[in-house]
Amino acid sequence: MSELSVVDTRHLTGHILEITFNDGHRSVVDFAPFIFSVGHPDYEPYKNIDKFLTFEIEDGNLNWDDYTMIFPVEDLYSNRIVRGR
Repeated sequence: MSELSVVDTRHLTGHILEITFNDGHRSVVDFAPFIFSVGHPDYEPYKNIDKFLTFEIEDGNLNWDDYTMIFPVEDLYSNRIVRGR
């Protein structure tokens, strides 16, 4: 199989996206637990849904504001986003 990549997303509700990958797999990922627990000022703007939805698919990754927020594609695929501490 070629390198795993994001090919499409669909906003479901709140901070939840359905993400489609190049192998046809889909994951429903809730980003809220990460965004609301990380406690870093760079992520504060993404608590606002309008700002959260400004992501782009770039080089097979979900990318917010020139890599201010980005996650490993494998983590999105398996829905294992690490929460802030």
